[in-house]
Amino acid sequence: MAATTNNNSRWPLALLAVLVIYALAAAVLVMSLPVKDGGRDWFAPLVPGGWMAWSFPTAMFFLTIFTLLALMAVWEYARPGGNPRIGILRFETTRGDRLFISLLGSAFINLAWLGLIGPNLWWALALSVVYAIGVFRYV
Repeated sequence: MAATTNNNSRWPLALLAVLVIYALAAAVLVMSLPVKDGGRDWFAPLVPGGWMAWSFPTAMFFLTIFTLLALMAVWEYARPGGNPRIGILRFETTRGDRLFISLLGSAFINLAWLGLIGPNLWWALALSVVYAIGVFRYV
């Protein structure tokens, strides 16, 4: 019986496709921003009079979550298995579990930042990235 090999040499193409789609979707969102007083209004509704106030930051947030899920799929394609491991929380977690913990923790970091410091969330974003790296490394 011949040994089967898992040929995952095309994962860079899948990674490139995900990143190109993300860049194109972000560009379309930027181009669809309304222009007010000669400049783009970054917080105006993308669909005036729509049932939900889809602003650029909201659309980019959901686009980024979708892209993270697609990147996790590419990672699984490139290196199947993602063996569960036991980290500092003392229970088994997989890559998907760690992504969920990172997203949930980042949501709480941003909400706490909004409540305690204010609406400038750039430092909260940086803190969330550091938190996510820590979760993927140690949890």
